[in-house]
Amino acid sequence: MTPLHFSYFITFTISMTGFMLHRTSLISTLLCLETMMLSLFIAMSLYPFTQTTSFMLGPNTNLSFSACEASLGLSLLVASSRTHNPNNLQNLNLLQC
Repeated sequence: MTPLHFSYFITFTISMTGFMLHRTSLISTLLCLETMMLSLFIAMSLYPFTQTTSFMLGPNTNLSFSACEASLGLSLLVASSRTHNPNNLQNLNLLQC
């Protein structure tokens, strides 16, 4: 495993660990999800077989889903902060919103 691949693997693992351990804040959860998606995008786009145009569909699709996920998460954060506590996920019951 090259140092470049190892750094992407470590970035993904650290962000997944942060996602699993720090679920109290919606902002930190969204940042961990965004870091996971960006590390996957960079890892997918730097592989040698993705240099042709037919294989660039995967990383670009991943990046577009990541942007949609970020915008949806931020809109949920704004909507929940207007009606509930600003950022605390522990007090938020999503089934009654």
